[in-house]
Amino acid sequence: MKIAFVGKGGSGKTTLSSLFIRHLTANEAPVIAVDADINQHLGAALGLDEAESAALPALGSHLPLIKNYLRGSNPRITSSEAMIKTTPPGEGSRLLRVREENPVYEACARTVRLDDGEIRLMATGPFTESDLGVACYHSKVGAVELCLNHLVDGPHEYVVVDMTAGSDSFASGMFTRFDMTFLVAEPTRKGVSVYRQYKEYARDYGVSLKVVGNKVQGRDDLDFLQAEVGDDLLVAVGHSDWVRAMEKGRPARFELLEADNRCALQTLQDAAEDSYELRDWERYTQQMVHFHLRNAESWGNAKTGVDLAAQVDPAFVLSESLAEPQPS
Repeated sequence: MKIAFVGKGGSGKTTLSSLFIRHLTANEAPVIAVDADINQHLGAALGLDEAESAALPALGSHLPLIKNYLRGSNPRITSSEAMIKTTPPGEGSRLLRVREENPVYEACARTVRLDDGEIRLMATGPFTESDLGVACYHSKVGAVELCLNHLVDGPHEYVVVDMTAGSDSFASGMFTRFDMTFLVAEPTRKGVSVYRQYKEYARDYGVSLKVVGNKVQGRDDLDFLQAEVGDDLLVAVGHSDWVRAMEKGRPARFELLEADNRCALQTLQDAAEDSYELRDWERYTQQMVHFHLRNAESWGNAKTGVDLAAQVDPAFVLSESLAEPQPS
């Protein structure tokens, strides 16, 4: 399952996504975690120190390798240079799977040891000095979108993405790449404003969206969220001494997280697993193609000098039937 955590800056989405990742690992689920936020704090939330976080390879820096691997023998893609962030897979493309070894993971992922097991962690990479003033962060997350377009995941496998803050993810089609999107909202007017914006933008794309209330201190906070977001409110999370210690760099073992918060995380996992039953690979592939054609017409054709619409394989549908590893 592909899961996104979104919300306004400071809402606690990175903290909650890291807790969810720890919870999944404690439940023995295989997890790939992706830090797609410009602030790049997921590694630290998962226990990496400053040097370890800084040493994470940047997905955006390995884009040529990623493109060359995913292109495979797809005859519709004339060269890896002709691939853009929305290029969809087709016959002959190489696909990524959660539980495998491949050159993309070898170059771009690092194993992180948690209390109850290991995960793979990937990061888009922060802005560099050469980016400042001349580059858009959406060019960084293009590598994430390309990988998600080529990733086949099955039941009880998780790809958890900590997205960029606010509604910036709507600058690409990446918001349609998830089985479930958890929007983290504080019980404030600003906290729910991103929810309204996200809900409106996602309305026509069948996005499964649930709100996770955070920093909820009492009945009044809960009533406010219920009034503002209605049935989309899935669960609320309150104060956590465990989280406070984690943010100081001195976390206890995860098994000591407060019982109420462990129950809240299980509610998230249950909702994610329920969403899997609604997975529609054909719609997923169609949306991929839709955004590819829009990007091709808007800028991609001019940038690459080729007709990117020709990359679309009309007979190809991404599905779990393709989950068996292919020859390299």
